[in-house]
This record gives sequence, C-alpha cells and structure tokens, in this order.
Amino acid sequence: MISIQHFFDIGTSTLTYVVWDSLTNDGIVIDPVWNYEAATATLSTESIEQVSAFLKKSQINIHWILETHAHADHISGAQVLKNKYPNAKIAMGERITELQKAFKPHFDLQDLNTEGGQFDRLFKNNEIFQAGSIKIKVLFTPGHTPACCSYVIEDAVFTGDCLLMPDSGTGRCDFPGGSADTLFTSISEILFNLPETTRVFVGHDYQPQNRDLKFQCQMSEEKRGNIHLNNNTSRADYIRFRVERDSSLKTPRLLLPSIQLNIAAGKLPNPRPDGKHYLIIPLLLKT
Repeated sequence: MISIQHFFDIGTSTLTYVVWDSLTNDGIVIDPVWNYEAATATLSTESIEQVSAFLKKSQINIHWILETHAHADHISGAQVLKNKYPNAKIAMGERITELQKAFKPHFDLQDLNTEGGQFDRLFKNNEIFQAGSIKIKVLFTPGHTPACCSYVIEDAVFTGDCLLMPDSGTGRCDFPGGSADTLFTSISEILFNLPETTRVFVGHDYQPQNRDLKFQCQMSEEKRGNIHLNNNTSRADYIRFRVERDSSLKTPRLLLPSIQLNIAAGKLPNPRPDGKHYLIIPLLLKT
C-alpha cells in the first residue's frame, strides 16, 4: 500500500505530492515547485527544501520526478530536485513536444530542442512503468493543455489541473492547444471510468469561499458533485460553460516565465557571456 504526503505552495495554490512504498522506501515526486518572485525575477527553493527535508527524514529513494503537464502558473522544480537526487528521472507525456513546437517561435527560443530531449523519458498513453516496487499507469487526459496526463497508482489518481476538487470544478481550456471538448472527453470517458472508490489527488486548490485546504476526494464525489462537469453534464453544456468562463479569466500571473521553462523540463536557458540567465518576454503593442 502506497503512502502519500502533500505539500502546498500558497503563492501558486499548487499541490506537490510525494508517493512512496513504506516497505521498500521506493518513491516518486509529482509536480514540484520552484518558487519565483516576478517583481525581482528571483528564483528560490523554499518549496523544494520542504520536499527534500521530508525525503531525507523518511529515507525515501526517489526514482522519478513526474510532471502532469507544462504548468502555466508556476515554474517546475524538477531540475532543482534532480540536482539533489541525480538518480531520479524527469518524465511526462510525449505530447509535450507539441507545446515545444508551438512555443518555440513565440518566445524565439532558437536553441530549444523540440523533440523532448530535456526530459529523461516521455511516456505514451496507457504506458505502465515502475518506480522500484511501485507500479504507475499513465493516462493521457488532454484538454487543459494537449500534453496533460494523469498518473494512476494503486487506488489513487493524480489529475494535475484536469480535474480539481468538486467545489472547484475543472481546469481552464484557453491555453494554446487547449480544448473544452477534449477535456470533456478526458474527464467523462477516461477519469470517470476509473472505479468510484478511486482517490483523486488534485494539482491545485484555490480554496473557494476561503475554506480550508482540500486536495483529495473520491471519484464518486467528482462524478456526482463536480460543479463544472459531473454525470449529469452534457458535452454541449460543458463546452458552452467552459468557453464563456475562460473568456472572463485573467492570464496567469506567471504564465510567460513558467511556460518557456516548463516546456524544457524546468531547465534554465543557457547563460549569457555575463553568466546570467535571461527569460524572453514578448511584447504585445495595442493601438
């Protein structure tokens, strides 16, 4: 039986998970965060240090650092964590290459490898792999982004931004390559087909009405009570709702720095001659 420990980054409302076998101490980390202060362009490791301290205390042997997708609201801490645990491999779904090809010209990332070489492994849909004694199944669940995937481990599924807590609904679909129609399929025909007793672990919790943090529920709760998409929601109604809602949402605060790093597995761009790393921020001029 796996054990699961969550970590919550308040600044981005992001959940990071450590999943491990308490008998063998084999484990994985899902969606680590590299803290970024936009006003000063400063990267810091508070969130990673919390995870690392737990791994050290629990003597967990990390085999994989898994990403559910290329996040638009925080920078991946995968590289920082890998520097601490060099035997761990960074991986996500193989459709990340679609986003690399889409964003390379947008950010003028001339040196970006668009074949996914920044990752140690790119998974195929329904692929099953091992983290020591732990068996993990990959489910492609696109819609929020084309490269979203969920990870099924025993009776648990880690859904990233695809499916949130029932009172928070589902992820937005207005990023490049996103699709409300596709997300409807991912949730209603893939995730909802998992056993109703499946434990759902979400990628974010925005704590509506200032309620306490929640990050876990049963799939039966999602199917019956998700406020955006449940068993009684038609495809047409969901698409209509999602398109209207997304048109009113603000652009994520850390979208520009996050995307250009996360499509490269969280790797910083090569340093310039002055030894510093630089991000590219395209300007949009309104007339």
